[in-house]
Amino acid sequence: MKAVVFKEPGTVIVEERPIPSIKHPKDAIVRVALAAICSSDIHIKHGMIARAKEGVILGHEIVGEVVEAGPDVCKIKKGDRVTVNNETFCGECFFCKRGYVNNCLQGGWMLGCARDGGQAEYVRVSYADNCCDVIPEDVSYEQAMLVGDVLATGFWAAEIGEVKPGDTAVVIGAGPTGLCTSMCARLYSPARLITIDISDERLAFAKQHGLADITINARKEDPLEIVRGLTEGRGADRLFECAGGGNTFEMAWQITRPSGIVCLVAHYEEDPQKLPLRRMYGKNLVFKTGGVHANACALTLDLIREGRLDTLPLITHRFALSDALEGYKLFENQEDGVIKVVLEP
Repeated sequence: MKAVVFKEPGTVIVEERPIPSIKHPKDAIVRVALAAICSSDIHIKHGMIARAKEGVILGHEIVGEVVEAGPDVCKIKKGDRVTVNNETFCGECFFCKRGYVNNCLQGGWMLGCARDGGQAEYVRVSYADNCCDVIPEDVSYEQAMLVGDVLATGFWAAEIGEVKPGDTAVVIGAGPTGLCTSMCARLYSPARLITIDISDERLAFAKQHGLADITINARKEDPLEIVRGLTEGRGADRLFECAGGGNTFEMAWQITRPSGIVCLVAHYEEDPQKLPLRRMYGKNLVFKTGGVHANACALTLDLIREGRLDTLPLITHRFALSDALEGYKLFENQEDGVIKVVLEP
C-alpha cells in the first residue's frame, strides 16, 4: 500500500509499505477513507516531537471502514464506518479511568508518531473499542473527518476553559485548532467571541463562518487595548492560546483579566516560554495546558449529527494520497487560503 512516511528530520516521502495485520486481540484494521494533514505532522517533519520515530507512517486524523477486528474487540465490527482517535488508550489504567487518556500508561499520542498512522491505505488501530467511534448513518466521512484530533482538541479546550454565559472569550490563532476551539466555545454561550491572528484571510474566514464576533489583526492593531476597551478595562474572562507564536504566550496572560483562565493549547516551537511571575503577581491567573484528552469523540459526533458543530468548511483542499507531498507543501506554507488538507487513498 502507499503511505506517507517520516523518513528523517526534514524529509517526508510517499512509499510502498506492507498492509498492516492484527497483532493483538484488541486491534482492528481500518481501510482509510480520508486522512488529514495536521500541524503536528509538520512538527514531526521538523524534528520537534521527541517521541516520533524515523520511518513511521504519519497521520492521526482518520476516518474509514473496519475491515477486520481482533477476537477481543466487542463494540465495533467489520463494515462499520468509524473515526479513529488520535490517542491510543487502554481504558483500564489509573489515568484512563479518570478520563485522562492522553496520559494512558499504555499509550497516549502514539498513532502516526511512535506507531504507524493513517496517511496510508490501511491502518492498525490498537485498543479499537476505545479508539474507534462509529459514525452515525446520517453523518458523512467528510463531516466526521476532524473528530479524532483537531475537533477533539477544540472541544477539550473549551471544556477546561470553563466558559460561562456572558463571558468574553478570546482565541489567539485562527488556524484549524483555533477555529475548532472557537466553534466549541460557542456551545457555552459567551457574550462575545474574539479571534486574534496576523492573517486577514484567516480572520475573515472566522468571521464569515460565525467563529468570531470580533477579529483583531495583531500586526495592525493592539489586542490588549482593544480587549480591555471592550471589557471596561478588565480583559478576557477566558483566553485560549492556539497559535504558539514567538510572542503569543506573553500576549495571552496580558490580555486575560485578573482571576481569569488561560488555556495553552498550542505546541510551541521554542522552549522554554518565560513565566514572569513578578510581573503577573496579583493577577491570580489559572493556567491550563497539555495534550488533548480526546475522550469525547462520540459526543462530538452526536453534536455534528444535531447540526451544533460543523467542521466541513475547514476542509479547504483535497489531494490523492499519491500527491500527499503537494498537500504538505501547501499546508506548511499556508498557501491558497488553506485551513485543512485531506488525503484520499
